Amino acid sequence: MHCEKYIAGECRSCQWLEFSPEQQITQKQQQLSALLPTIDPAIFAPPVTGPQTGFRNKAKMVVSGSVERPILGIIGKDGAGVDLTGCPLYPTAFSEVFSVLTPFIAKAGLTPYNIERRRGELKHVLLTQSWHTGQFMLRFVLRSEKKLEQLKNALPWLQAQLPQLGVITANIQPVHMAILEGDEEIFLTEQHTLREEFNQVPLFIRPQSFFQTNPVVAAKLYQTARAWVNALDIHSMWDLFCGVGGFGLHCAEKDTRLTGIEISAPAIASAQQSADEIGLKNVEFKALDSTHFATAHQDIPQLILVNPPRRGIGKALCDYLSHMQPKYILYSSCNAQTMAQDLQLLSGYQVCRVQLFDLFPHTAHFEVLTLLKRKNN
Repeated sequence: MHCEKYIAGECRSCQWLEFSPEQQITQKQQQLSALLPTIDPAIFAPPVTGPQTGFRNKAKMVVSGSVERPILGIIGKDGAGVDLTGCPLYPTAFSEVFSVLTPFIAKAGLTPYNIERRRGELKHVLLTQSWHTGQFMLRFVLRSEKKLEQLKNALPWLQAQLPQLGVITANIQPVHMAILEGDEEIFLTEQHTLREEFNQVPLFIRPQSFFQTNPVVAAKLYQTARAWVNALDIHSMWDLFCGVGGFGLHCAEKDTRLTGIEISAPAIASAQQSADEIGLKNVEFKALDSTHFATAHQDIPQLILVNPPRRGIGKALCDYLSHMQPKYILYSSCNAQTMAQDLQLLSGYQVCRVQLFDLFPHTAHFEVLTLLKRKNN
C-alpha cells in the first residue's frame, strides 16, 4: 500500500507498511504459533485475509487548525495537525463526506479545540459507514454544549449536501485528557442506528457501542464461528462481552437458548433489535458485567462464547470456567498475548481449532478464533 503520509514520516499508524502483505501474514502466524507452543501445528487453520486498502468502516479524526481551515486527522510529533482525509485505509465514499465537513465546520463556527491553550470546542469527528446501506453515522465530539445551537442551526445545509448521513450526534467530552468521547450523547437526527448486515444477519450500530472496523474480514470471522458451532449440536450458549451480538446471533439456531452479556447498554439495545428482526425467541441480552454475571451462576450452558477487550477474560473468569467446565468455549481475541495467558489458566480443556483473521492489515495486530473442548467429554 502506498501512503504519502507514511513516507513523509507524518503518520506511522501502519507500522508494518514496509512489509508485503505476504510477509505480514507470515509474521503474524509465527507470532501466534510462538504464543501457543504446545498446540499441534496441524490444528492451525490457514489465515483469513481481506482487502489491503479501503477496508475500514470507521474514521476517528482529531480536529485541529483554525475554524476557517480545520484539519481532520491526527496531531503530529511537532504538535501540528496532520490531514488524514486521504488515508488509503478509508473507502472512497469517505472522501466526499470529508470534503463537505471542512467547510461545514467553518459555516457552523465550530472552533477546533487547542490542546495547549485549552480553548475551542470541536475535539473530534467520528465517522462510521454501514457497508450494507451506504449510510453514515457522524458524531461531533464537543468540549461543551456552548456551540450546540450553532451546530443545530447549520445542520440543514450539511444534510442537504450529504443525504447519506443517516445518524448525526453531538457527544460531550469536557475532560482535558486524551479521551475520545464522553458519556453524554445528543442525537440531532430522528434516526439513531445504522443498519449493517453480515451473512444475512442484521446488526445495528449505535454511538458508543463497539463494532468491528473491517467488515469484509469480520463477516468471515462470524461465518467461521457459525460453522464451528453448528457442527457441535449446541442447544444452549452464553455470549459474554457480546457487543452488538455478532457472534451469538450468528451461532444461535431457532431453538437455541442464548444469553448475551455486555456492559454497554447501547450495544445491548442493538443486539436485542437484531434478535427481534431475526425472530429468535429463546434469546435475552442484558447490560451487565460479563465476569460478574457468569460467576454468579451455577447452571451453565453447553457453550460459552467470549470476545473480550484486549485485556482478555482474566483470572476470575478463567477460574470459574475451569471449575464449572462447560463442554465448549469459543474464544475470539484481538490480543493473542492475553488470550494465550488465559488459555494457560483454563485447566481441563484442549484446543481443537485455531485460526487467524487479519482484521488489521499493515499493523502487528490481528484477531484469532479458538475453539476449546472439555477433556473429559
